[in-house]
Amino acid sequence: MPLLFIGIDPNTGDKQSPTVWVDREKHELVLQGWKPDAALEAECAAFEAPGHASGLPENEAVIRIPARMADMVREACDVLEAADVR
Repeated sequence: MPLLFIGIDPNTGDKQSPTVWVDREKHELVLQGWKPDAALEAECAAFEAPGHASGLPENEAVIRIPARMADMVREACDVLEAADVR
């Protein structure tokens, strides 16, 4: 997998490392973050919107990353956009 490392949480400790990558082959953001607590996961699973059924499919996960990483997520989006992928 041709991952392009974008950045890691600047406040990361020895055991925490929210990270942002871009998969240049699949044209996707790849995010590593904290697992949600049961309440947040349940809230996300219960969310319904047009085209979005409630529940979490087996192949999906809810993750959390700190807001201080927003610039890294924007940079990763810019990389994908520069590749003219949509």
